[in-house]
Amino acid sequence: MTRVLIVEDEEHLAAGLKFNLDAEGYDVQVEDNGLAALDRLSDVDAFDLVLLDIMLPGLDGFDVVRRLRDAGNFVPVMILTARGQTDDVLQGFEVGADDYLPKPFDLTVLLARI
Repeated sequence: MTRVLIVEDEEHLAAGLKFNLDAEGYDVQVEDNGLAALDRLSDVDAFDLVLLDIMLPGLDGFDVVRRLRDAGNFVPVMILTARGQTDDVLQGFEVGADDYLPKPFDLTVLLARI
């Protein structure tokens, strides 16, 4: 079973994503801040995919990806964020994200990308 970590501080969005991914058969866990996400991801094999918001308390998503990559953790990361400007998208890829999907997004598009 594919293990997905959702890192999202908006509780209703995290719950909706978890509900839909659970229904698709994914094993889903949720964290609401960047520091907690890094802690959960310290085990390189803990997750198969991270769905990561950028605007998080404690440590933003760009820094989460940067620290993961610096530590040699190359778990696939898809950024899901309201920050959809070209500079933001490029920064996401520069720090090591594998995909970038601006909010709002269509659930079917998210599932296809996963």
